[in-house]
Amino acid sequence: MEFHATTICAVRRGPDDICIGGDGQVTMGETAIMKNGAKKVRKIFRGQVLAGFAGSVADAFTLTEKFEAKLEENAGNLKKAAVDLAQLWRSDRGMRNLEALMIVMDRDSMLVISGNGEVIEPDAPFVAIGSGGNYAYAAANGLYNHTDMTAEEIVRESLKIASSICVYTNDHISVEKL
Repeated sequence: MEFHATTICAVRRGPDDICIGGDGQVTMGETAIMKNGAKKVRKIFRGQVLAGFAGSVADAFTLTEKFEAKLEENAGNLKKAAVDLAQLWRSDRGMRNLEALMIVMDRDSMLVISGNGEVIEPDAPFVAIGSGGNYAYAAANGLYNHTDMTAEEIVRESLKIASSICVYTNDHISVEKL
């Protein structure tokens, strides 16, 4: 059975206004909602890094743990840890089949990490991934560029908009801020 989920949105409005959020829905197959209040964003590495994941929940937990270990190995260097994780993810036989995307961010960088070895630093100070990622991204783009809303307000409203369009996204939103 295939699990679908989720939508994650991250926004940076300056060095002290950094937020990531995600919806809480976990869907099994095309018709069954298995959970409404899953938490798919968290603070890691002594509260200095925000991480959010979309995809298989078990795979995402594995990747988050491995990413945190890479942060420890690299003294908190987000970019180096992300590249190391992407290389491991792509090359390790056991990890190669993990299905998830991650957004990680600290005070200096925001990155999207994928299983095919990509580490992408978005051009914009906002990014979104997952089933409703395109909807949340479009909303964040409009809100960021045409309002004075805070990062958290943009994240919450973007996810709310995505939840009104995407059947795999709900409005049980959790956020983490730096």
